[in-house]
Amino acid sequence: MLPSSPDAPLGGCAARPADHAACRAAIRAGSRSFYAASWLLPRAVRRDAYGLYAFCRLSDDAVDGAGARADAVPRLQARLAAVYAGRPADAPADRALAEIVARHAIPQALPAALLEGLAWDAAGRRHPDLSSLVAYAARVAGSVGAMMTLVMGERSAEALARACDLGIAMQLTNVARDVGEDARAGRLYLPESWLRDAGIDPDAFLARPEPSPALAAVVARLLAAADLLYARADSGIAQLPAACRPAVRAAGLIYAEIGRDLARGGLDPVSRRARVPGSRKAQLLARAALTGSLRRADRPVLPEAAFLVEAVTAMPRPAAVTPAVLPPLAGARPAWWNLAARVVRVLDLIEVLRERERFGGAAPS
Repeated sequence: MLPSSPDAPLGGCAARPADHAACRAAIRAGSRSFYAASWLLPRAVRRDAYGLYAFCRLSDDAVDGAGARADAVPRLQARLAAVYAGRPADAPADRALAEIVARHAIPQALPAALLEGLAWDAAGRRHPDLSSLVAYAARVAGSVGAMMTLVMGERSAEALARACDLGIAMQLTNVARDVGEDARAGRLYLPESWLRDAGIDPDAFLARPEPSPALAAVVARLLAAADLLYARADSGIAQLPAACRPAVRAAGLIYAEIGRDLARGGLDPVSRRARVPGSRKAQLLARAALTGSLRRADRPVLPEAAFLVEAVTAMPRPAAVTPAVLPPLAGARPAWWNLAARVVRVLDLIEVLRERERFGGAAPS
């Protein structure tokens, strides 16, 4: 029987173990920072996180990857509609997503927002001001943060708002890092009013992207905006199940470190690509595991992300939805916690990442 609301996920969608394994492999190959941070997630949450990210990765690659088609977004929208109708396409990511949205009661408006942001990409949309860029970031990254929050079992408006802050902060960092790469591909995400304020003509920059003190000032301004959102997001981590907090904090620390590396390189995103070395990732993962987060601050949701939070709060909480990870008993460490073993596994992973980078994307056998 179909659900009464077109935005309500249909139960009974079961992915096969091979589907979840394929999603994990896709994330290991395509999103190394997330994969590294995911080692700090509890096993049950990690599996659904891979499934969610696999569909997001698949969607991004369909729009922006090699062999992208002009009708990629409508095709993805049809696949998403099939997922919510309980008839997912014959693909691991689709079957996994169908199971995940049903289990965690994820409103269709959230993954639909991601596809809307990808449609903006496909149309080559540029951003006149910061609010326009934040609206884009809310769709392609804030939506993912909100979905991950639901996967972790938290549905409060405050936690969702802070998850959107974190996703948007990460996307602003990505924009700052990729200025040169994007410009060479004919894309511009920096707020055009900021560029003009700095004396840079957006069209001239696209035609010939070059580093300059003026561009460095714009990049610094964007990183400062991202840092404000990282700070806002931190208080939301305390509302997540205790076992999930280190991974979320690690993701924020690793992405914020991209901005630090960009600053150390003279705020030049045209001549070099900022990166976080494996050894530094390991340090940040350890810091995330050992440090806490700020207390709840009750800051308002960003206007550009409010529709994401409202989509969840407007949906009655299903009785079947329970937190993915129960908080530990008072005075007890979470059952998954074994720092020595975690550090060994993370260092092993970092070594694999180093080998992949050294050999051009494939680890030696």
